[in-house]
Amino acid sequence: MVGNTPMLELQRMDTGPCRLFVKMESANPGSSIKDRIAIRMVEATEREGTLKPGGRIIEATAGNTGLALALIAAQKGYKCTLVIPDKVSDEKISHVRAMGAEVVLTRSDVEKGDPEYYQDIAARLATEDPSALYIDQFNN
Repeated sequence: MVGNTPMLELQRMDTGPCRLFVKMESANPGSSIKDRIAIRMVEATEREGTLKPGGRIIEATAGNTGLALALIAAQKGYKCTLVIPDKVSDEKISHVRAMGAEVVLTRSDVEKGDPEYYQDIAARLATEDPSALYIDQFNN
């Protein structure tokens, strides 16, 4: 279902001698292009054998990648833990929880390198659970 989005031709723009089409990524299940990267990252780890059936996906996120991972985890039967800075909207947090993700809220007033930084917490959580895999979208 991810990526099977419609293409629309732009007809009210001067495109010269060519036809211009756009892909409607908002038609993905999570309403974002991030659904594409999330499914690719999960499928790559499945092929590599680093994410096993019944395993846990852990990710540091402040946006749509987290929602996409929560959707994919629910669809594929994985647990999902998202480490999210406290500045993220309540609505976004409610959405990922509705998809079954566990949410770990972190301080947003700390910088990279601080042990309380959300990416560092996600990496640490993954080392504490042998069934977990830190997707690490920022370095993947």
